[in-house]
Amino acid sequence: MRSLGTAFCCIALLIGVPTVLAAQSPVSACHAGQQPKQMAELTFGRDIGRHVGVSEAAWRRFLAREVTPRFPDGFTVVNALGQWRDRGTGRIVREPSKLVVIVLPGNADDQAQLDAIVAAYKRQFQQQSVGVIVQPACAAF
Repeated sequence: MRSLGTAFCCIALLIGVPTVLAAQSPVSACHAGQQPKQMAELTFGRDIGRHVGVSEAAWRRFLAREVTPRFPDGFTVVNALGQWRDRGTGRIVREPSKLVVIVLPGNADDQAQLDAIVAAYKRQFQQQSVGVIVQPACAAF
């Protein structure tokens, strides 16, 4: 993804604006059986240049090497369509994307693990950015 605005766009399209707006207020109380947690949403664009450069096979390898070892308790991957404005040309760009949702375990290094995933994706697939949103949530599994 080229900009954080893309992440908001993708998430709003996939799960609705109220969820994005909920990120602005902290979780006040969780229902019985739920625990207060942090939820991370990472949005990965799959285009390299003007072509899909991150194949499904390359994506699966990335998950296996970079995401699963850092968050082995689990995460969810959603196919998405991202949209962002190219700052240089003003052109609207659309690209296939992946949205990864992780209920963070609450470890001291959670943010460092997310940062490592983002850095690996940018390096491996020549991306300018990866959208990252971390917000409070109530979770039960």
